[in-house]
Amino acid sequence: MTKVMKINRIIVSIALFAFVCPALSGASKKLTNSDVLKSMKAATEYMMNTVSYNGGFVWNYLPDFSRQWGEMEAKRTMVWTQSSTPEVGHVLLDAYHATGDEYYYEMAKKVANALIWGQLDCGGWNYCFDFAGEESLKDWYATVGANGWRLEEFQHYYGNATFDDSASTDCGKFLLRMYVEKYDPAYLVPLEKFINFVLESQYPCGGWPQRYPLMYDHPFQGKADYSSFVTLNDDVIPQCIDFLVQCFQCLGKQGLREPIYRAMYLCITLQQGKPYSGWADQYTVIDLKPAHARSYEPVGINCSTTTRMINQMYKYYGLTGDTRFLSGIPAAIDYLESQALPQSEIEKSGRRIGAGSVMIPRFVDPVTGEPHYVHREGSNVQNGRYFFNTDISNTIGHYSSIGSANIKNLRDQYEKVISTPVEEYTKDSPLLNKGLVPLDKYYTASRAGRGFGGGFGGNFGGGFGGGAPMSVEDIIKGYISSQTPQGCWLTPLNNTSNPYAPYEDNTPSHETKYVSTNVGDEHDTSPYSNFGSSVQGISTSDYINKMAVMLHYIAGE
Repeated sequence: MTKVMKINRIIVSIALFAFVCPALSGASKKLTNSDVLKSMKAATEYMMNTVSYNGGFVWNYLPDFSRQWGEMEAKRTMVWTQSSTPEVGHVLLDAYHATGDEYYYEMAKKVANALIWGQLDCGGWNYCFDFAGEESLKDWYATVGANGWRLEEFQHYYGNATFDDSASTDCGKFLLRMYVEKYDPAYLVPLEKFINFVLESQYPCGGWPQRYPLMYDHPFQGKADYSSFVTLNDDVIPQCIDFLVQCFQCLGKQGLREPIYRAMYLCITLQQGKPYSGWADQYTVIDLKPAHARSYEPVGINCSTTTRMINQMYKYYGLTGDTRFLSGIPAAIDYLESQALPQSEIEKSGRRIGAGSVMIPRFVDPVTGEPHYVHREGSNVQNGRYFFNTDISNTIGHYSSIGSANIKNLRDQYEKVISTPVEEYTKDSPLLNKGLVPLDKYYTASRAGRGFGGGFGGNFGGGFGGGAPMSVEDIIKGYISSQTPQGCWLTPLNNTSNPYAPYEDNTPSHETKYVSTNVGDEHDTSPYSNFGSSVQGISTSDYINKMAVMLHYIAGE
C-alpha cells in the first residue's frame, strides 16, 4: 500500500476541521518533509510549553486559558486522563518513531510523569486529577461536578479509580509503551503498580467493576450504587483484557494468561438466553443478572453493547481459536433482528435510519421484552428527574434510546469468519504464538478519528463545500498555513457550558423544555453544543488528529 493510500485510510475517519484555507487547491509550492517536521515541532512545543499543565491536558481551552474543559469545565490545574492526556502521550511516541527526534520522547516522558503524579495509591486513575491537590478536586466535585445534570458519574466524589471510558487502562497502556520503548526502570514501578491493580480488582468470575477499590456509598434515587457491578459498558472488561494481553505479549508475564482467559470466557456467560440473547451493560456480582447504572440507564439488554460484543467475540476467537466464542453469535444476531421496530414507531421517534439497517430499542427488559425509552422532566439537578416507559416519542437527546444494526452485514461477517480456516484466523494471536510479540509501532493511526470534544463536522476526502477530493499534501499544507506564529492550531469550539453558579431549590419540576437538550437551565453545568459559534480555541484532539496525518506522512506509512 502506498504512502498516500495509507494516509488516506487514516484521514478518511478524521472529522473535518473547521477552517478553510483558500490557498489549498491552488497552492503550487511543493510540500517538503522539512516543512512538515517544522510544523509538527512548532505545534508540539506550543502544546507542551503553553497549553499543558505540568505535562497534562484536558480537552478544549479558550486561547487565554480563562476557561477549559474536559468532559466538564475544569480548573486550570486539572488533568483529564479520560480521552486526553494518554492520547497525547501516544501521539508523541508515534512522532518519535516516525522522526527519530529525541525531543518527542522527552515530551512523552513529561506526559508520563504527569500521569504518574496522578496515579492513585491503589494503582489506578480517576477520570481526572488536580495538581492543586485533593481538596481542590473535592471542591470541583462539590460545585461543577455536582451540578452536571446528565453527568451523574461526576456528581459524587468517590476518591477511588475508574475503568470507565478507559480512563485507567489508557494510562496503563501508555506507561507500558513508555517502559518497553527503552526499558527505563522509572516506568516499571508505576506500570507494575497498575498491573497489580487490574489483577486485584478482577472478580473471581472474571469481570471488573466500574470503579475500584469497591465503594457502595452512593445509592442514587433509591437504587444501589452501581459502581461495583460487573461492567461491560464503555468496554470496561474488553479494555482490561486488551491491556493484559499487551502486557503478556511484550513482557512475557505468564501469570496473566489465566486472568485473561477467565475474563474472556465470562463474556460468553454474560450473554443472555433466548429470546433476548444479547448483552447488558452491567451485571450484579452475585448472580450475574443485568443491572441498572445511571438513572437513564435502566436494567436492559443493550443493542449497541450487543453489537460491540459480537465483534469482541470474534476477537477472542482470534486470540484462542476456541469456537465457543462463536457459538452465541447467531442467536445474538437473531435477537437484534427480532427487535426491529415497525415503520410507525420509527416515524414516531423522529429519527432517521441508515440504508440497510433496522432501528432497535437501545434497552429491552430482559424479563418482559418491553423496550425502555428514557425521558426527563425538570430543568437541572435540583428539580429534575429521569424516567423510562414504552413511549418512543420525546426521548432524551443526550443519550439515545434507540440504536440500529445492519443485520445482513452482521450475518455476512459471521459467515466470513466461520469460513476462514482457524489457523489463518489465529495466526497473529499473541496468546498462541511462542515468544514475545512487539507492540504496534504506531497507536494513533487507529485512534486518529476518535474525536473527544473538538466538535467536528463531516469527513475528509470529499473536499470543501462539495468540491473535488483533496490530496494529502494539500491537507497538510492547510494545516501548516493555518498555524499561528506561535505554532498553535485554533479551531471553533463547538461545545461550551454554563459556569457554576450556586443554586438550591429542589422543588420538583415538570418542565418539558429540556427534554431533548444536552443542557438544562443556567444552573446545569453539563456541556452542550453551540455549533456555528465563532469562538476559537485550542482542541487537544485537533492537535492529535493533525499530528497523526503529518507523522504518518513523514513515516511513509
